[in-house]
Amino acid sequence: MSNKEEKKKGLAALWQFIKFGLVGVSNTVVSYATYSLCYYVFHTNVHVANIVGFIISVLNAYFWQSRFVFKESEEGEHRVWWQVLLKTYASYAFSGLFLTEVLLILWINVLNIGQYLEPVAGWLGNFGLTMTGGDVAVSIAPFLNMVITIPINFCINKFWAYRQKKKSKEEL
Repeated sequence: MSNKEEKKKGLAALWQFIKFGLVGVSNTVVSYATYSLCYYVFHTNVHVANIVGFIISVLNAYFWQSRFVFKESEEGEHRVWWQVLLKTYASYAFSGLFLTEVLLILWINVLNIGQYLEPVAGWLGNFGLTMTGGDVAVSIAPFLNMVITIPINFCINKFWAYRQKKKSKEEL
């Protein structure tokens, strides 16, 4: 492969990652809106609201990723939609539920990042926000998680959930 082809392939992968991030933003909005609707309007339990938000946002992810991020290639075998959907739920369950929980424990309980954030909490007090370093840690931990989980989730989706096997010679 020539240097020009490698650059083109690299730019295509970067653009795909950016589109994945845009879908992720919409997933976050859908998840939070669903969560809020369930909790504040329908008065469900917070955990029920969280689960419903997860289910709806992953369905949103599947819809947009299938059409916008990981489009089906004509050179590859046809994907079975329900298998891709189940794999999408599995990938988000791993990165969005399991891994984020492990990382929260790491940041807050093991590394105790709140102890390093007391100056930030004091600074926020200048703006009328009364927080401890632990409160700041709880607030920023999800963003720290995203730095780790987004690339992992992208790879799981690209190379597993939305992977297309090449067509056999007979199918071409």
